[in-house]
Amino acid sequence: MTKIFIAGSMNIKCLDQKVTKLIDDIITKNCDVVVGDAKGVDTSIQSYLFERGVQNVVVYCSGPSPRNNLGNWTVSSVSADFTPGSRAFFTAKDIQMAQDADYGLMIWDTKSTGTLSNVIELLKNNKECVVFINKIKKIKTISDVTALEELIIYMSDHALIKADKKIGLLKNIDEIKHHQLQMFA
Repeated sequence: MTKIFIAGSMNIKCLDQKVTKLIDDIITKNCDVVVGDAKGVDTSIQSYLFERGVQNVVVYCSGPSPRNNLGNWTVSSVSADFTPGSRAFFTAKDIQMAQDADYGLMIWDTKSTGTLSNVIELLKNNKECVVFINKIKKIKTISDVTALEELIIYMSDHALIKADKKIGLLKNIDEIKHHQLQMFA
């Protein structure tokens, strides 16, 4: 069964109608859903899935128990050898979700480095991702480094600099380019 990793920016509290349509398509296809335990998009997704009675959901968390699990779904607790509460601690679950999923659906505010990291992790695992750019209400498919470069055009200069400092954005893009070139050599 196809497994979809759904996540997004913590400061997005409401799901756009275009996003709920995408999630409805996932539900209709009876795909498995993996989602995180954070506030923001994660809890909005959980709420949406719970209201629709979806059962095939796994909530991923770093550490022993999730911060949020609205549907009392199965939990995948990811061991993280980092300081609890740190960025690296919570990123461990995201990396695992990108590895476990077949595809991704990200809801992005054009600033969140966590959401952008998820897109990068999916690409590093040779997986496609659909990104809903909340700021402009546009859906973009990210299947290669060129599409990723087109995605980050929507970032402000400040957000781009911040992303490069926090997650090594430009280095990650270069690594993906190199990997994709090797695949076709």
